[in-house]
Amino acid sequence: MTCITRRQALAAALAAGLAPHLQAQTAAAWPARAIRLIVPFPPGGGTDFLSRVVATKLAESTGWTVVPDNKAGAGGTIGIGEAAKAEHSGHTLVMGQLDNLVIAPLFYKSLPYDAQRDLSPVALVGDSPLVYVVPTASPYKSLADLIAAARKAPDTVTYASPGAGTITHLSVELLAHQAGIRLRHVPYKGSGPALADTLGGQVQMLAASIPSVLTQLKAGKLRALAVTSAGRNPVLPDVPTVAEQGLPQFDVTTWYGLFAPNGVPGGVVQRVNAEVNRLLQTDEVRGAISAQGGEPRPLTPEQLGERLAQDAKKWRAAIAATGLTLELG
Repeated sequence: MTCITRRQALAAALAAGLAPHLQAQTAAAWPARAIRLIVPFPPGGGTDFLSRVVATKLAESTGWTVVPDNKAGAGGTIGIGEAAKAEHSGHTLVMGQLDNLVIAPLFYKSLPYDAQRDLSPVALVGDSPLVYVVPTASPYKSLADLIAAARKAPDTVTYASPGAGTITHLSVELLAHQAGIRLRHVPYKGSGPALADTLGGQVQMLAASIPSVLTQLKAGKLRALAVTSAGRNPVLPDVPTVAEQGLPQFDVTTWYGLFAPNGVPGGVVQRVNAEVNRLLQTDEVRGAISAQGGEPRPLTPEQLGERLAQDAKKWRAAIAATGLTLELG
């Protein structure tokens, strides 16, 4: 071994030995300023709700300043893309979800990010089924009514979603495939505008997260036709599942999790993960999430990364089964 090689080997060994110490130092000194939490959808939806719960409770429990920043558009991919390009100091996080980290890469021709290359999993916050709703004045009293109408007149029953290529959009396409019907999709830039037009009667049905429509359901402005999970949701116990209404294999849930730009020090990732998981064990945060139809899901960063990979495989197969093709972005 040459002198240079020995020096290189010694330097590598020294660096490896110091790495955990440096990571700990970095985590201890962090955060040096406010933490920006990018919310890739407009205010009013499920992602926005969970992001603000996390931001508020993290600030209260740690003293950190966590500032939600809504960056909506293109099915949530604009906000994710901005987070992927952010500095690696750990002062930018993003609330990602199944929509923009798993589904969008299967549809968009080009994205400003690669979910597994450009982002580091930090902490899963929770998961939730979707819900299909109609205005209370709608003639559809059940999902069976809507399916029957679509069979009589294909492509005339309209449904809104928070964007093309989102899990809400895909869930209805999967429903249509399994029921043998054709529905007309009307995409919006987020749950808020989609909800407004559903309430206004411009579209006949809305596929949405439970948090984004729960207030209107409780106020009697909307009627829930079905939830998409295998079992009924505790917040909407009287609303049957899709599976109960003739499609026994139907089971769709979405999830929400914190991600950071790849390259953020591992000590910072572990620190945020520990704080979020601790919050998810508290009655207050669990209650806030559960009251909106969600379920807290504490995971390690590694487990969240595994779930991301598994869901990509699952939904690639589901999209192939429906035959749905989109040319987005």
